[in-house]
Amino acid sequence: MMFHRLLPVVLMLLSVPAMASAQPATCPSMFADGVPPALLNARLEQRTTLLCNAAYAVAASGVTHGALWSAEHLTAGSAEAARQVARSGTFHPEERLPQADRAELSDYRRSGLDRGHMAPSGDMPDAQAQQESFSLANIVPQAGLLNRGLWAGIESAVRDLATKEGEIFVVTGPAFQGQRLRSIGPNAVLVPTSVWKAVYDPQVNGAAAYMCTNTQKPRCNPVSIAALTRVVGIDPFPALTDAVKRIAMKLPPPATSRYNTRSNVRRTRGSAGSASNIQ
Repeated sequence: MMFHRLLPVVLMLLSVPAMASAQPATCPSMFADGVPPALLNARLEQRTTLLCNAAYAVAASGVTHGALWSAEHLTAGSAEAARQVARSGTFHPEERLPQADRAELSDYRRSGLDRGHMAPSGDMPDAQAQQESFSLANIVPQAGLLNRGLWAGIESAVRDLATKEGEIFVVTGPAFQGQRLRSIGPNAVLVPTSVWKAVYDPQVNGAAAYMCTNTQKPRCNPVSIAALTRVVGIDPFPALTDAVKRIAMKLPPPATSRYNTRSNVRRTRGSAGSASNIQ
């Protein structure tokens, strides 16, 4: 796997001046109780822009040049509609972002990494929403055997959960851990060390998250929302009580991926209250 740069991310985040702070939420229907995810790490707030789309909202970062989180309100109806929509989108730069803050198609070229959706194209209920999901603002660099293996299985399992429960709220994002992070492309798109998908089920008033290492031999573990927040510096569901956040509800196991990855991935059962197994 080839990367264009190796960046000391902590120094970079501290030195970049804020250009566009996160905008007030204008798409509350995507969030549990209408409250958007909270960026608890001040460094993550630099050069962030909230973008509302037909079926998801995304906090785009001008520092990482990708999504910090993407939020969805999935229902049984939207999941069924999505199953009827053929995958037809085209990856494209996000024109609503300043040029200096966005990723370009050239950043991913010959990187050895997939363009990994945060809000999945498979969740999108119509052609317009599908195309919007292919914005590079909704994308992070992802290891191919994760993206097409366990991660695709998690996306499918979450859609099935929406069908079973009637509605769920989902927030997905990257984690950047360590003193030095890899980047790709002329715009230095940061490569996450892990990716996560948080789920809130109003029917049982429970929540939990999947967290997966972004490697060619990925491990995915269930964690509580409280544990996830401590690790990534983002609270996906600020409106939930501390009691709900402390206990991880049972999440469905990843479904069988439709992709033939022939990957040597490991399904690791970690502690629901700790993210220590996946750092």
